[in-house]
Amino acid sequence: MPVYEKLVRDGIPNLIASQGKDFTTRILEPEEYITELRKKLKEESEEYFRAVSKEEAIEELADMLEVIQALAETHGSNSAELEELRAEKAERRGGFKDRIFLIEVEGE
Repeated sequence: MPVYEKLVRDGIPNLIASQGKDFTTRILEPEEYITELRKKLKEESEEYFRAVSKEEAIEELADMLEVIQALAETHGSNSAELEELRAEKAERRGGFKDRIFLIEVEGE
């Protein structure tokens, strides 16, 4: 039996069971959960960088967003607050749409 030892989406156990397969899971403690979410974000990020099509890239970005939202909740926040903070920062400092690449700053 393959050993995965990783955080999976909530629906995965039901999917495995629907295929008639046996499996073992456990519920993570809060600190373990944060650690595993961080690992999952790294995993999804690496999958994004390996994506070869726009469709794959978007799918991996969606996975990253799911993990980011779960991480926000572990820090006492939520998707709405995260979006509000993102919008405030974009208002103050801008976004990345203009594709500006800083080369150097004199006097630093």
